[in-house]
Amino acid sequence: MSRYEDLFATLKSKNEGAFVPFIMLGDPDADTSFSIIEAVIEAGADALELGVPFSDPVADGPTIQDSHLRALDAGVDVDTCFGVVKRIRDTYPSLPIGLLIYGNVPFARGLDSFYSHLAKAGADSVLIPDVPVREGRPFKESANRHGIDQIFIAPPSASEQTIASVAAYSTGYIYAVSRLGVTGTEVESSTEGLSDIVTYLEGFHRAPALLGFGISTPDHVANAIAAGAAGAISGSAITKIIARHCVGQHPDPRTVDDKEALRRDLINFVSAMKAATRR
Repeated sequence: MSRYEDLFATLKSKNEGAFVPFIMLGDPDADTSFSIIEAVIEAGADALELGVPFSDPVADGPTIQDSHLRALDAGVDVDTCFGVVKRIRDTYPSLPIGLLIYGNVPFARGLDSFYSHLAKAGADSVLIPDVPVREGRPFKESANRHGIDQIFIAPPSASEQTIASVAAYSTGYIYAVSRLGVTGTEVESSTEGLSDIVTYLEGFHRAPALLGFGISTPDHVANAIAAGAAGAISGSAITKIIARHCVGQHPDPRTVDDKEALRRDLINFVSAMKAATRR
C-alpha cells in the first residue's frame, strides 16, 4: 500500500477524516519552516501539503502570495525545498508528503528529471495547480514511472467529463475545490455540491477527495467530512499565524519574534482542526 492508502485505511478504521495543513517551504526560512512542520505534525496533522515558492503563484490569494515572497527573499529555491522534504522524510518515514509546485519547475527541468528528484527527496505526490487535467497525460505518465502520485483538481461546477478525467488520472487523493477563486480565508469554503462531486467520484472507485480553499475553522472541517470528503486541507489560516509572528516585528520581516509562541499557536490551531475530523 502507498502511504496515502495506508493513511486513509487507518483513519477509516478510527472513523476519522484527514486534516492536512499546507505549509510554504522556506517561510520565513528553511530551518524555521522545518520547525513549523514539526509543530503541526506534533499537533496531529495526518499528512502534509508543502508549497514550493514561486514568483507568480496565480492560484493563490494574497496571504499565501506573501509566503512565497518571504521564502524567495530568504534565498529559498527548489533544491533547498527538496532538501527540507528529504529531512522531513528521514524524520517521519510513514507520513504522506505532497508538494504543490507551479508548472515552471517541471517544464524547466524536464518531466522525468523533475519526478526523479521528487522521488529521491521522499515526496509521495505533487499537485501542479496551473496544469489542468486536460493537459495532464504526460505529467501522469512521468509520475507513474517514478512512483509519484499525481494530484489533480476537481473544480466546483465541473462537467462530468472533467470530473471523470480527474478521477481517472489522480492517485493518492483528489483535490476537491470548495469554491471558485484563489486560495484564502477571505472567502469561506462552501460544501454546496460537494456531496454530489464526492458521490460521482466514488462511482469510479478511485482516490479519496480532500476539500481545500477557504478551510479556516473547525466547522469548515466538520462540514467537509459530513459532506463526504475524506478530509480537509487548510493553508491560508496557518500562513496567517506564521505571518503574525514575523511581519512588522523587526526590520527584517522574515524574523520570527517568539518561536515558542508561534509553536504554541500552531499546535492549538492544528489540534482543534484535527479534532473536527472525528465523526
